[in-house]
Amino acid sequence: MPSADSSPRPPEGDWLGTKFLKFTREGPFAIVTLDRPQARNAMTPAMYFGIRYAVSRVNADADLAGLIITGSGDVFAPGGDLGGGGDDNWMQWGSALSLDVTPFDTLRKSAKPVVSAVNGLCQGGGLQIAMCSDVAVVSDRATFRVPELYRGIADTYYSQMLARIVGPVRTRDLMFTGRTLTAAEAVEWGMVARMVAHDELMDAARDVLARCCRTAPGARRVVKASLDNYLGLYDRIGMEASIEGPEAVEGFLAFSERRSPNWVHPDLRVDGRL
Repeated sequence: MPSADSSPRPPEGDWLGTKFLKFTREGPFAIVTLDRPQARNAMTPAMYFGIRYAVSRVNADADLAGLIITGSGDVFAPGGDLGGGGDDNWMQWGSALSLDVTPFDTLRKSAKPVVSAVNGLCQGGGLQIAMCSDVAVVSDRATFRVPELYRGIADTYYSQMLARIVGPVRTRDLMFTGRTLTAAEAVEWGMVARMVAHDELMDAARDVLARCCRTAPGARRVVKASLDNYLGLYDRIGMEASIEGPEAVEGFLAFSERRSPNWVHPDLRVDGRL
C-alpha cells in the first residue's frame, strides 16, 4: 500500500482540477478565469466540472462572499470542445454533458452570489453559465449564440430556460436559426442583465457582486428558490438520449471536419462549420 505522503496531490493553492481554469482571490471575492487561449477557451469536461467545484468551494469558504466567472482574451466561453482536444480530457462528451459534470444547476442553487463577467464570445455551455449565474454583466464587445441544434443536440435545458427568460418566439429564433446576438440585443431581450464598456467590465462585475453580497443571505436564498421554481425543470432524459444518438455523433464529426452535417439538404450545405 502506498503511504499517504506518496499519494497523488493537486498543486499547492487553489486548484480546480485543470490548468485551464485560474482561481484567484481578491479580498472577499473569488475569480475563476477560463484560460485556454490555444482553443479559444473551448471547455473540456474537466473545465466544466472545475467551475462546478469552484462554486461549491466558494460556498464552503467563510472567507469568501461571492464568485466572478470570466474568460481570457476576447472569449468568455464557446461551449464544449467538440473536437476532443485538451490534455486534461478524462471523459467522453456524452457523459460530460450530463448534469453530473456540468455546473448549471450548481450555479442556479448557489447560496453565495455568482456574477458572470462576459468579456467576449459566449455561446453553447458558456451562455448557459452566464444565464444560470445570478447576474451577467457583459462587455459591449460580447456576442451570443445557441448553436446546439447545428450539432445534433436536442438541448431541452436551453428550450426550457430560454422560453422562460426571452419567450418562446425568440427561443425558436435563437435555436432554429443559430443567429448571433450582439451585447445590446442580449440586454434588450432580457437574456443578460447589463452591458458596460469593455474596459470597465471587471470593475462593473465587482461592483455588482458587492451589491449582491450585501443582501441578507437567508432572504436571498428564498428569492433564489422562487426564481429557480419559475425557471423550472427540463426533459433531461430526452436530452441525454439525444446526446447519445446518431445526430449528435454526426454533428460532432461535422464540426471537427469543418463541414455541414449530412442531414442538411445538398443544396443548403455551406463551406465550413455551421
